[in-house]
Amino acid sequence: MAVPQRRTSKTRRDMRRTHFKLEVPGMVKCDNCGELKLAHRVCKVCGQYKKREIISQ
Repeated sequence: MAVPQRRTSKTRRDMRRTHFKLEVPGMVKCDNCGELKLAHRVCKVCGQYKKREIISQ
């Protein structure tokens, strides 16, 4: 089993962890109702995607 020979420095550890950050999901305005929605998803308010009605309300 591999065992590290030395303790990892704080700088090296923190540089590795900089990539594990939370990001805000890509939000866009719906073409139909103007409500904010996740990109490439059906709008929860009006049920449309790419100007086509997917979910009838």
